[in-house]
Amino acid sequence: MKKILVVDDDDDVLETIQLILEIGGYDVEPLNDAELIFERLEDFKPDLILLDVVLGKIDGRIVCSQIKSHEDTKKIPILMMSGLYDLKEVNEMECAPDDFMSKPFKMDLLLEKIEKLVNRKAIPKFDIN
Repeated sequence: MKKILVVDDDDDVLETIQLILEIGGYDVEPLNDAELIFERLEDFKPDLILLDVVLGKIDGRIVCSQIKSHEDTKKIPILMMSGLYDLKEVNEMECAPDDFMSKPFKMDLLLEKIEKLVNRKAIPKFDIN
């Protein structure tokens, strides 16, 4: 079973995504405190990270850069999500994620992107919803 770490500071979003992904057959670890992400990465060892851009005290883009610059975690695919930022702003990051979705999003599109990422299929450059 593929493991997905979902990082979002909105508990309602976390709960919804967790429910949908568990129904889809994934092992899901929700995290609403981005400060604990590296501890959780070490313990959970996810196959994919769903990461919100706005995480309260922490910017998800910085977290993404930290994950991608660390030898032990750089190969974990990251799907970033945001309701405030667009694709252009995310693409301008020093360390871009593997894919991006704007919020609100359709769950079937989210599941499709997740399936491609966890199975390491090639994704056209940011096939934005």
